[in-house]
Amino acid sequence: MRRLLIMLWRTSRADLKFLWFAVQHPLRPRWLRPAALALALYALSPLNFAMPLIGIVDDMILVPLLLHWMLQRLPHQLHAVFNNDSVAQSVAPSRFRDSP
Repeated sequence: MRRLLIMLWRTSRADLKFLWFAVQHPLRPRWLRPAALALALYALSPLNFAMPLIGIVDDMILVPLLLHWMLQRLPHQLHAVFNNDSVAQSVAPSRFRDSP
Protein backbone atom coordinates (compact mmCIF):
# COMPACT_ATOMS: atom_id res chain seq x y z
CA MET A 1 0.00 0.00 0.00
CA ARG A 2 2.82 2.40 0.88
CA ARG A 3 4.57 1.75 -2.44
CA LEU A 4 1.33 2.47 -4.28
CA LEU A 5 0.93 5.80 -2.50
CA ILE A 6 4.54 6.78 -3.21
CA MET A 7 4.12 5.84 -6.87
CA LEU A 8 0.89 7.86 -7.11
CA TRP A 9 2.55 10.89 -5.51
CA ARG A 10 5.51 10.78 -7.92
CA THR A 11 3.20 10.38 -10.89
CA SER A 12 0.97 13.18 -9.64
CA ARG A 13 3.88 15.56 -9.25
CA ALA A 14 4.88 15.07 -12.89
CA ASP A 15 1.24 15.21 -13.97
CA LEU A 16 0.70 18.49 -12.13
CA LYS A 17 3.67 20.03 -13.93
CA PHE A 18 2.26 18.85 -17.24
CA LEU A 19 -1.23 20.10 -16.34
CA TRP A 20 0.13 23.57 -15.51
CA PHE A 21 1.97 23.63 -18.84
CA ALA A 22 -1.03 22.33 -20.80
CA VAL A 23 -3.55 24.77 -19.29
CA GLN A 24 -1.39 27.69 -20.44
CA HIS A 25 -0.51 26.34 -23.90
CA PRO A 26 -2.47 27.42 -27.01
CA LEU A 27 -2.75 23.80 -28.26
CA ARG A 28 -4.88 22.81 -25.27
CA PRO A 29 -8.38 21.46 -25.96
CA ARG A 30 -11.37 23.51 -24.85
CA TRP A 31 -12.39 21.03 -22.19
CA LEU A 32 -9.07 21.16 -20.30
CA ARG A 33 -9.58 24.30 -18.20
CA PRO A 34 -13.10 23.39 -16.99
CA ALA A 35 -11.95 19.81 -16.29
CA ALA A 36 -8.92 21.02 -14.32
CA LEU A 37 -11.10 23.40 -12.34
CA ALA A 38 -13.63 20.66 -11.62
CA LEU A 39 -10.86 18.31 -10.47
CA ALA A 40 -9.42 21.00 -8.18
CA LEU A 41 -12.85 21.71 -6.69
CA TYR A 42 -13.42 17.98 -6.21
CA ALA A 43 -10.05 17.63 -4.46
CA LEU A 44 -10.93 20.51 -2.12
CA SER A 45 -14.52 19.40 -1.54
CA PRO A 46 -16.11 19.66 1.93
CA LEU A 47 -16.38 15.86 2.11
CA ASN A 48 -12.70 15.86 3.03
CA PHE A 49 -13.55 17.64 6.27
CA ALA A 50 -16.91 16.00 7.01
CA MET A 51 -15.75 12.42 6.42
CA PRO A 52 -11.99 12.26 6.86
CA LEU A 53 -11.57 8.64 5.75
CA ILE A 54 -13.34 9.25 2.45
CA GLY A 55 -11.34 12.46 2.00
CA ILE A 56 -8.07 10.58 2.39
CA VAL A 57 -9.15 7.97 -0.18
CA ASP A 58 -10.14 10.79 -2.55
CA ASP A 59 -6.95 12.78 -2.20
CA MET A 60 -4.51 9.91 -2.20
CA ILE A 61 -5.99 7.58 -4.81
CA LEU A 62 -8.93 8.87 -6.81
CA VAL A 63 -7.71 12.41 -7.60
CA PRO A 64 -4.26 11.32 -8.91
CA LEU A 65 -5.86 8.60 -11.03
CA LEU A 66 -8.40 11.05 -12.49
CA LEU A 67 -5.64 13.57 -13.14
CA HIS A 68 -3.52 11.01 -14.97
CA TRP A 69 -6.51 9.76 -16.98
CA MET A 70 -7.42 13.31 -17.97
CA LEU A 71 -3.89 14.12 -19.14
CA GLN A 72 -3.69 10.95 -21.22
CA ARG A 73 -6.56 12.33 -23.31
CA LEU A 74 -4.63 15.43 -24.36
CA PRO A 75 -3.33 15.70 -27.95
CA HIS A 76 -0.01 14.02 -28.70
CA GLN A 77 1.37 17.32 -30.00
CA LEU A 78 1.00 18.82 -26.54
CA HIS A 79 2.85 15.88 -24.97
CA ALA A 80 5.64 16.26 -27.53
CA VAL A 81 6.00 20.00 -26.92
CA PHE A 82 6.10 19.46 -23.15
CA ASN A 83 8.69 16.69 -23.41
CA ASN A 84 10.90 18.76 -25.72
CA ASP A 85 10.67 21.79 -23.41
CA SER A 86 11.48 19.64 -20.37
CA VAL A 87 14.55 18.17 -22.06
CA ALA A 88 15.70 21.60 -23.23
CA GLN A 89 15.34 23.08 -19.74
CA SER A 90 17.24 20.25 -18.08
CA VAL A 91 20.10 20.41 -20.61
CA ALA A 92 20.35 24.21 -20.94
CA PRO A 93 22.96 25.80 -18.68
CA SER A 94 21.84 28.28 -16.10
CA ARG A 95 22.47 31.91 -17.03
CA PHE A 96 23.44 32.66 -13.44
CA ARG A 97 26.06 29.94 -13.20
CA ASP A 98 28.73 31.84 -15.17
CA SER A 99 28.14 35.25 -13.65
CA PRO A 100 30.82 36.57 -11.24
